[in-house]
Amino acid sequence: MDLPVVDLAPFLGAAAGGAADEEEMRALCATVSASLRDTGALLVKDPRCSAADNDRFLDVVERYFARSAEAKRLQERPHLHYQVGVTPEGVEVPRSLVDKDMQEKIRSMPEEFQPATPKGPDPKWRYMWRVGPRPANTRFKELNSEPVIPDGLPEWKETMDSWGYKMISAIEVVAEMAAIGFGLPKDAFTTLMKEGPHLLAPTGSDLQRHGSEGTVFAGYHYDLNFLTIHGRSRFPGLNIWLRNGKKMEVKVPVGCLLIQSGKQLEWLTGGECLAGMHEVVVSKRTLDAIALAKEQNRSLWRVSSTLFSHIASDAILKPLGHFAETPNADSYPPICAGDYVEQELSVINLKGKDGL
Repeated sequence: MDLPVVDLAPFLGAAAGGAADEEEMRALCATVSASLRDTGALLVKDPRCSAADNDRFLDVVERYFARSAEAKRLQERPHLHYQVGVTPEGVEVPRSLVDKDMQEKIRSMPEEFQPATPKGPDPKWRYMWRVGPRPANTRFKELNSEPVIPDGLPEWKETMDSWGYKMISAIEVVAEMAAIGFGLPKDAFTTLMKEGPHLLAPTGSDLQRHGSEGTVFAGYHYDLNFLTIHGRSRFPGLNIWLRNGKKMEVKVPVGCLLIQSGKQLEWLTGGECLAGMHEVVVSKRTLDAIALAKEQNRSLWRVSSTLFSHIASDAILKPLGHFAETPNADSYPPICAGDYVEQELSVINLKGKDGL
């Protein structure tokens, strides 16, 4: 099974005042909401986000991650919960290593659908770069900190900002389409996203050192944010779990973006949309891509162009509209989005344990 690819161009054209077939628009929006509900993921084509933009971004971030560990650690900000700057490898702990309920769930899965077992913390680096305006007044200062800019890469800020804004623009359109598909007002999600602590968060995995089949770069986990979006990586390896429990290796076509549902979307839909479970593991397809990159003398850093879109820190997470009436709505009591994020960060080791 392949994920559906939704072209955002007709919706963008209609939003700009172009001619729109209402039936087609409704069908497109229904595809978006159904895919997020049934698979936790969706592929989109956004004419504003080209493959060339993605490549430019990957080129710059590959150059950064190729630096020595000591040089990269100058951008480390542990006192800000690693929410800006670099997170070194060996810091992020996959939820499946520390969550007993999740471990129980994994043991109950059919063997062919079980995730790979990580040996410890993730052997990947990550760079957190904030995207978009932050609120003037907030209870959650460290979730809205100033960006950290590495020396010696003059194009860094412009490249990160440009790709980050394009990805956020794509997420906003998908959020509007999903809202319509779910029978909510078009702006139900986007108004809550305003001034959210959105983060462009590319990962860097050194395939020269960790390139053997079965290496787990990101252990089985869900994302704590609203929606996550990725450009196409130069090295495959992402597996997702569909709502029916089946595991699927994701193939992202050139020029497409992958979107995954996060825990905040699950909260806002009262569990109608579950946060998508996923992992990144070196597979046979990754090994083929490594062999080709060696032949072509290209970088062996696997960079993901990941952006985490968030609900604003001071907004309240609770099931919206008719989702408040669903049988599972009680499992999603009202909570401030910033408090929820801090709780989750403490579990995966990015914050001191006081948040639990």
